[in-house]
Amino acid sequence: MKKILGMLGGMGPGATADAFSKLINNTGAKKDQEHIPVIIVSIPDIPDRTENIIYSGPSPLPAMIEYLKILENAGVSCIIMPCNTAHFWYEDLIKETGIHFISIINAACNKILKDNVKKVALLATTATIQTKLYQNKLSLHGVECIEPDEMNQYKIMQSIISYKSGDFRKAKELIYPYINKLKSIGVDKFVMGCTEIPLILEDISKDSPGQFIDATEALINEAIDWYSYSNGFKEIGNNQLI
Repeated sequence: MKKILGMLGGMGPGATADAFSKLINNTGAKKDQEHIPVIIVSIPDIPDRTENIIYSGPSPLPAMIEYLKILENAGVSCIIMPCNTAHFWYEDLIKETGIHFISIINAACNKILKDNVKKVALLATTATIQTKLYQNKLSLHGVECIEPDEMNQYKIMQSIISYKSGDFRKAKELIYPYINKLKSIGVDKFVMGCTEIPLILEDISKDSPGQFIDATEALINEAIDWYSYSNGFKEIGNNQLI
């Protein structure tokens, strides 16, 4: 039997759907049977990750572990989790399972390093920014990471919240001025380090694909590589940060 990919989703549902869509679109399949088998757990009652990290809200870890076990019991061979902030608990989660677990943070950082990018602007939740999930890894490889100031980070966070609530117009209005401001001073590489942000910035990232690094897409591409390797199609690395 072919290997099965497991997706620990629900954080949020739209981002989970985007990850699944990218899995379908990036797989070089010519018929149904050539697509990657995937089991998705999208139970969105996992407590908010930023609320826990910034404001000491309920921990999402117990629910993440519970839903991780659903995937484990279903027989998946590899797990991905399309939520950047949730990777604050990545080390805790991999201790709970012996199943291969690809990190979205490592995947995005690998993409940045392979492209020889030396400076990036990070677009992410306040919790991802404050816990330095990206900055600590990238700084080890000499990559400068531009963080938003307090006001712009507030607007980015409100943009993400607006998208989750269904106000797509407001989500775009809140984040576009910051991106335009950075572009005006010569910043031309942006890390979409929250899985809602590729959805918010879908239009401009399609117009300027070389300027935007999509963490979700980087994760999906590494998952596709894992599947190809596991089924004897090609040789890959192990998602360790290069």
